[in-house]
Amino acid sequence: MASPPDPEPGSAVDGGATDQAGMNGGIWRFPALALAWRNLKRNRLRSVLAALGIAIGVFVIVVLGVFGTVLQLSASQELGGIGNQVIVSPSEETQADALTPRQVQGVERAAVGRGTAVPVYVENGLVSAGGGQTPAQVYGIDNPAALFEAQERALPAQHRGGAFVGPSVANSLDLQVGGTVDVDGQSYRVVGVLESSEDITPIQPNNAIVLAEREFTGGYDQAVVVADSPNDATAVATDIRERLNVRTEQVDIFELSELLDTISEFFTLLNRFLIALGSVSLLVAGVSILNLMLMSTAERRGEIGLMRAVGIHRESVLRLLLAEATLLGAIGGFTGAVLSGIAALLLWAVTPVGLDVVLVWRNGAYLFAGFVFGITVALVSGAYPAWKAAGERPVEALRG
Repeated sequence: MASPPDPEPGSAVDGGATDQAGMNGGIWRFPALALAWRNLKRNRLRSVLAALGIAIGVFVIVVLGVFGTVLQLSASQELGGIGNQVIVSPSEETQADALTPRQVQGVERAAVGRGTAVPVYVENGLVSAGGGQTPAQVYGIDNPAALFEAQERALPAQHRGGAFVGPSVANSLDLQVGGTVDVDGQSYRVVGVLESSEDITPIQPNNAIVLAEREFTGGYDQAVVVADSPNDATAVATDIRERLNVRTEQVDIFELSELLDTISEFFTLLNRFLIALGSVSLLVAGVSILNLMLMSTAERRGEIGLMRAVGIHRESVLRLLLAEATLLGAIGGFTGAVLSGIAALLLWAVTPVGLDVVLVWRNGAYLFAGFVFGITVALVSGAYPAWKAAGERPVEALRG
């Protein structure tokens, strides 16, 4: 009977003389990992390509998740504090043109300790100056500082006279502080120019003319509550409903936080879609690992049979092959996670995105999850080839 072939240097069944010096520390303290690392080095190109597939898959899925989070948080920041506003107006069911004094009083009481209630007159007007004219939204507000900001100086706590003009109106009519603007035939001195705003809110300063309340008659068209926080805004809206809409729908209540919730849900859905899309590339990497392990075990069939013939248990062979898959997944997952972190920092460096929306716990969780996911995919892909190779009878494996 022919004697079994001698194991090649550095193989899993070699005495290990070539690498014995390295067995004293690091990874070599774990025999299965040491042998797995040595086997992967014997097929470096194939191992590198498999780990690269895992790295690319992890990179894609983590980057899409991180970018989705950055997009969501940036959008929330750009929307500013609109989630703190509650808009109260006459209900369409009552067909009223204005809020009653009782309704305004109810809104003001609901806002006590939670924010500031600002009753507002609203009209569409035609403004003119210097021979030019433009349509504008005309507001009558006693406390403009609660809703707007000025370009040069702070707005007064009480509006006593004159007109604050929005930046779009000022540019269209070439208006400056100290000038005169005509609103529906009435002349007003310009006492300030409002700061522009991109917030999504019915009370917009860009095309506005803000006059004192005494210029208007009748009831208020709206009441705006600027709450101290989104939670306070929700509490104010609930209180107003309990005060004014107990029996009939007397007022319409619009919480801008509901708009933010809708936007947040949209970005959450988009983020999940992007992650699912990135998972396809990781699935492809898993197939690559499966192919590598199948080819590797087929090529090493004689070696694995010899290991079984000299008394190495099936569990030990299975553990060795799974260790190889784990190393491939760990290397690929770590590389993909590091590249994803670099990509996130590059996003902050080359775009207007703030570092505060990049360095958040959710993005860190994506990096860690990507690393773990890479190892998991490699283990799942390598499980069947390892089980098949370890379960083969030694005699059949040695026959080739």
